[in-house]
This record gives sequence, C-alpha cells and structure tokens, in this order.
Amino acid sequence: MNSELNTRILSALDQVRPYIEMDGGKVSLVDVNETTGVVRVSLKGACQGCPGAQATLKSGIERAVKSKAPEVKAVILA
Repeated sequence: MNSELNTRILSALDQVRPYIEMDGGKVSLVDVNETTGVVRVSLKGACQGCPGAQATLKSGIERAVKSKAPEVKAVILA
C-alpha cells in the first residue's frame, strides 16, 4: 500500500470520524486497492445496519476521501 496515499485517506477519515462518533458510530479503513482506486471501510456501532449508512458513506466519507485523495474512485463498505 502506498503509504502517502494511505496517510491521506486516514487523514480524511479522521476529518469525518467526529461526526460519525457523535451518532454512536465508528469508521475504520479496511483496504485500499490502488489498481482499481477502491477503498474499503468498515462501519461499526450505531452505523451498522442503520438505514442512513449508505448515505453517510457516499455523501460524507467518500466525499472527504476523494477531496484528499482524488485518485480514489469509490469508497465501499467491507
């Protein structure tokens, strides 16, 4: 894994983490596929099984990750 890319992705997750934790959830990085540009994350706590988890993933987490790492094509749940 490209450590510079990994660092930027982790920084983006750190940026959104407080908002997710305010709702009782947790987000963590699972995997980065540099070939496809796909990042896999895990949502735990209140986010697990929440109907709004997909919206949180796309409008919050994915947007933050792409802003710091434009080479990322998608962020998906692990």
